[in-house]
Amino acid sequence: MNPPDPSTAPIGVFDSGVGGLTVLKAIRELLPGEDLIYLGDTARLPYGTKSPQSIERYAFKASRHLADRDIKMLVVACNTASAVALDVLRKALAPRPVIGVVDPGAEAATAARPGGRHLVLATETTVRLKAYRRAIVARDPDAQVTEHACELLVALAEEGWLDGDIAAAIVGRYLAEAWPAADPPDSIILGCTHFPLLRPAIRASADPATEIVDSASTAAGVTVTALDEAKLRGQRASGGNLTLLASDGAKRFARVGGRFLGEELDISDVELVDI
Repeated sequence: MNPPDPSTAPIGVFDSGVGGLTVLKAIRELLPGEDLIYLGDTARLPYGTKSPQSIERYAFKASRHLADRDIKMLVVACNTASAVALDVLRKALAPRPVIGVVDPGAEAATAARPGGRHLVLATETTVRLKAYRRAIVARDPDAQVTEHACELLVALAEEGWLDGDIAAAIVGRYLAEAWPAADPPDSIILGCTHFPLLRPAIRASADPATEIVDSASTAAGVTVTALDEAKLRGQRASGGNLTLLASDGAKRFARVGGRFLGEELDISDVELVDI
């Protein structure tokens, strides 16, 4: 009997919650024929309030659960886990490719605006970890990086308040606090997987010449490259299957996650797992 073709195995994606579904959505758009398994570790969210040791442990458990489902690669669709645990996960899941969301965003920003001034909008934890600053300066020592915590944008995304006066006012306030309007940044990096939902509001408030870089689309592009380099891309042009897993709160996962995925979800679409 011939061994199974590894290219037919699913891609695993995990986050502490539903924000990583923006990454999964972008991957589906680029790779509609691939089977995908998404795990939201909702029982332990948010990762950002936990110690680095706990984040590593939670990320390891989530990744091992996906590995036990025979994934061919892992996408860490969580900025906190990408900043803290990526090396640990690469060792644990080798030889499977493992990619995060921080490096693709940093690469896209520095490639688009060499020597530029970059504003990173993120959560408090991602700002505290300085993951984007390190990733950007490692690629472009001449770059200038300002990181700004925007916690209310997470709530706006999860409530679906993506446009209108409230969204415009909050986005505008954050941008005004982060950077003087008279001297706009060369790029704004959306350093949280929730924030791509608010990209239109951010675009409307930002200077027209400022490049907007989001971690969802950049991570999806790196996923395609990693599959091709490992010769693991599936042969189907469309029709990939999607499996959604959560460690708690299937009803809320379906309600909020549907906004991030761009389609209505039912509680029956979400499988609860104990990790």
